[in-house]
Amino acid sequence: MFTRQTKREAAVKIVAGEQYLTPDATVRRSSRRAVAPKRLHFSPDTPDKKVTEKKTKTEKEKPEKTRIKDEDAEDGVDQTADGHGGLSEYELKRLENIRKNQAFLSSINLLQAREDLHQTTRPKPSQRGLRSQPALKEVLPPRKSLRLQNKPAEKMTPLKEFTALFPRDDMPRVFKKPAGPLLMNPLNQDESFKLPPQLLELCSEDTKERKRNLDLKEYISALKSMTITEDNVVKVVKDRVFSAAFHPCSSSLLMAAGDKWGKVGLWNLGAEWGDDGVLLFEPHSRPVGCMAFSRVHPTQLFSGSYDGSLRCMDVEKAVFDDVYDIDDGLKTFAFMSHDCSTLLVGSWFGEVAIVDRRTPGNSHESLHSLNPKAVRSVSVHPLQMQYFAAAEGRTVSIYDSRYLKKTKSKAVSHLHGHALAITSAYFSSWTGNRVLTSCMDNHIRVYDTSSLTAEPPLLKSISHDMHTGRWLSKISAVWDPKQDDCFVVGSMKRPRRVEVFHESGRLLHSFMDENVGTVLSVTAFHPTRNALLGGNSSGRMHVFYS
Repeated sequence: MFTRQTKREAAVKIVAGEQYLTPDATVRRSSRRAVAPKRLHFSPDTPDKKVTEKKTKTEKEKPEKTRIKDEDAEDGVDQTADGHGGLSEYELKRLENIRKNQAFLSSINLLQAREDLHQTTRPKPSQRGLRSQPALKEVLPPRKSLRLQNKPAEKMTPLKEFTALFPRDDMPRVFKKPAGPLLMNPLNQDESFKLPPQLLELCSEDTKERKRNLDLKEYISALKSMTITEDNVVKVVKDRVFSAAFHPCSSSLLMAAGDKWGKVGLWNLGAEWGDDGVLLFEPHSRPVGCMAFSRVHPTQLFSGSYDGSLRCMDVEKAVFDDVYDIDDGLKTFAFMSHDCSTLLVGSWFGEVAIVDRRTPGNSHESLHSLNPKAVRSVSVHPLQMQYFAAAEGRTVSIYDSRYLKKTKSKAVSHLHGHALAITSAYFSSWTGNRVLTSCMDNHIRVYDTSSLTAEPPLLKSISHDMHTGRWLSKISAVWDPKQDDCFVVGSMKRPRRVEVFHESGRLLHSFMDENVGTVLSVTAFHPTRNALLGGNSSGRMHVFYS
């Protein structure tokens, strides 16, 4: 047997590098000693000569390389590797590729386009018009725990007792303004402010003369002459514009707009009163869905609201008279007589009411149920005013007001072909020979109503994006009152624009400008001048005119 000392001597001989073992010293090798452990040959006290020489060489060449690169950048001349302080062939090839790429980008003007893109920024919204007032923050007392105050917890009122105390039927659904006339006190002015006399003079201007239809070439040239500037963009109401109208006066541009929360703004372009010519009133409490100036009494502006009230702003009396009042749901109205004394009013509940202003009170003469769904738009024939078109769901029906019944009234004509809900339907301004409809199936349609048959033929269907979403007002095409065969409509295209079409579907002109950066859902033409307005979701009005 091998002793422990014999095994140790054999292991020492193997480590020492001997190639042989004595026959008496046969040792079994362990797997742990099969590979000798690696040892580092580096010592911090004795640095390697090669590393030291390389480091010194790099420090000597560094200033020379930097100087050569600076001279190379200033001169812009290629240099060979032999005379450039040690630039390698790879570095020279890289510089050459950079120069070629720069030359190619310059040839296609990409660098200039990038600079123009950086300089081009989205224009800021106009700061003209209504001023934003900082909201006053209410200072509340600090909250304290009842437990830390050694007070018992409050008892919660059971749901049944709460319902008994406040029944749902007794709670008002819509907060409305009080019935009766309301004074015209501007919200953006002091209580002592009085309406400027220039406003009454402007509204009293004679507006009987109107322009007739122009030749199509003359009409297009008139559209191209209409421009917009930064001063023509003004905040008229505080919230989203739901309706807008031009006053028919021709000496100046006077406009009105109704917003989401019942406010009505008057804006005279270039005036000095109010906020850049803007006066803001609050005759309603819900969206102002429709408004129109009286053709016979231009000092009067009619406005209908979702809160169920139809009021007449009389600048001469400086009040908002109460014309018609229901619980809620008033959507649209139209004049049924040339003297604007009789009105046709449509509601969200599928009803139309005939209102006569000469009758005392604020009720209707007759009420007729047309459709179980809403009546979104009504339009009266300009010549035969007993006929009116009503947008009911997916069909436009033309009725004769002389034969209306309380329920199940029979229509004279039906305009079919709409796949989704119809947002508006209007007779042409002068003759009534056309009906223009806007539908949520992304189409604008023109029908021939020169002869009121059972189903008037469809003349043209124009594809147009109508899906504005929940934060924008619905887009509706409206006729130009000066041109019986042309209409204007807002657009969702980019860059933002307003488009004018002929009844044949031909695009006549697109109003685009750097001052138009939002969707102008509400549009209207001036009845006598070459002017166009557009309202957006922030309460701003844009005016193109010549």
